[in-house]
Amino acid sequence: MLKKAKAKLAEEADAAAAGGADTTKDSAKDMAQTVLDSSHQIWLAGLGAFSQAKQEGAKLFETLVKQGEQLQDRTKRMATETADAARGAATAKAKEMQQMAGGTWDKLEQVFEDRVARALSKLGVYTQNDVQQLAKRVDELAAAVNKLVKTPATAKAAKTAAPKRTTKRKAPAAKTPQTGKRAAK
Repeated sequence: MLKKAKAKLAEEADAAAAGGADTTKDSAKDMAQTVLDSSHQIWLAGLGAFSQAKQEGAKLFETLVKQGEQLQDRTKRMATETADAARGAATAKAKEMQQMAGGTWDKLEQVFEDRVARALSKLGVYTQNDVQQLAKRVDELAAAVNKLVKTPATAKAAKTAAPKRTTKRKAPAAKTPQTGKRAAK
């Protein structure tokens, strides 16, 4: 709009230079009218933009709200997935560390047990394994003895080898009061 006014002003200036003073007054009036018309049109365009924004603003607002909700849902979903992945990785790492620590404790416990066993062995203290072996041998010997006692051949051999004593012991002779010796029978 202003370009047209400048072009018209330039034409009128050329015509005024060629034609005289009357045309200069007319061109100044035309120029003022053109600027006034242009500013009025700018004002009307602003009012139209405001009216359109007011009418379409509610629709635009609703559209923006829907887009925001979609973006929020996507963000929540991604955050949840990321948190789940992080939780899974942390759980796996914790299990790995727990296994490593458990293995270390088992090794430490074995080393401790070995050293204690060596020290007890040097002192001559029997270990649990030694006591268990002795208990096993005692049980085996007890079973063998019980077996020997219960067999009939062993019972007969025992009767013939050791005869029974049926005789009674005689009581010692009583002392006589006169001699203090024992009386012979």
